[in-house]
Amino acid sequence: MDTKTLSTIIGHVSTSTTLNIYAHVTDEMRRTAAVKIDRGISKTEPQKATDSAAPRKPAPSTFHPYKGQRRKPGTGCVSQVNDKLWEGRYSPIWPDGKKHPRNVYAHSEEECEQLLAEMIQEVKAEIAAEKERLNLSKKAG
Repeated sequence: MDTKTLSTIIGHVSTSTTLNIYAHVTDEMRRTAAVKIDRGISKTEPQKATDSAAPRKPAPSTFHPYKGQRRKPGTGCVSQVNDKLWEGRYSPIWPDGKKHPRNVYAHSEEECEQLLAEMIQEVKAEIAAEKERLNLSKKAG
């Protein structure tokens, strides 16, 4: 799957966030890249290693998936997009039974937490108003 599609599916704003969390480089990838660079620069084939009679088993990966901190339900989440940008995300379930995610962006984690808290209050008020509107329409209908 391409990175842009995966990034969208798992809810990342930027593909760089997805790549920083889930992508990793192995020793074999480094060796392959070095061979390609050597071919491109010297225009010659690299020499084969003499002790490679049997196929080598790749080294175990040092990759560890990112495990974010758990937050209390209803408090959203904050993640760093890059050195100068933070994203706050809140995905409440609305009366229609669907999640309607909302995002805020800021230049510091503290600012993002503040904007997220304000947005959550606004969204909760919108949800309460929507529930009230639905209740009134049920009573009238």
